[in-house]
Amino acid sequence: MCRRALPAYSRAIAYGAFESALRETVHLLKYDRVLPAADFLGAKLSTTFSQLPPLDGESWLVVPVPLHTRKLRQRGFNQSDLIARAALKRHLVAADLNTKCLIRQRETVPQAGLTRHQRRKNIRGAFAVRDANAVRDRDILLVDDVFTTGTTISECARVLRRAGAVTVYAATVARALKADRIGMQREAREAA
Repeated sequence: MCRRALPAYSRAIAYGAFESALRETVHLLKYDRVLPAADFLGAKLSTTFSQLPPLDGESWLVVPVPLHTRKLRQRGFNQSDLIARAALKRHLVAADLNTKCLIRQRETVPQAGLTRHQRRKNIRGAFAVRDANAVRDRDILLVDDVFTTGTTISECARVLRRAGAVTVYAATVARALKADRIGMQREAREAA
């Protein structure tokens, strides 16, 4: 699939595989509201920043993947925002954090358990750039908790690039492996 349609992001980096302790810690943050887990995950994410290309006197515009306002009210926090803040505290990368320029304008069903095609259809048109001036001519570091199929990151990168971003890089704490994705889809089907 990636060979047929190149993603809108230039590169995606992740700290580790979405398994065992890393998976449990992400779930503790997202579903059990154990907020100190964000500091641990941010510390892990910050170690990946050395893989980013240096910028010529510029600073990164760091944009956490946004939640829909209803999901944000329900959860009480955006895990990607907390992780990004914690990572930036630990790593002295020149960066400007912006949590307002990218919005999730349409509520979507949870991506877990969906196939790649279903994920693309679910997420298409869900994001919008609220402030094009903030992203125009900038190099953007998009931060999320887990990279599964890359659908969410790709859609965010697409709208950021359309609004004038020069390049978009993605940094996530964890990367789901193909076997994990197949297992998650199977579990979702069995639960339905």
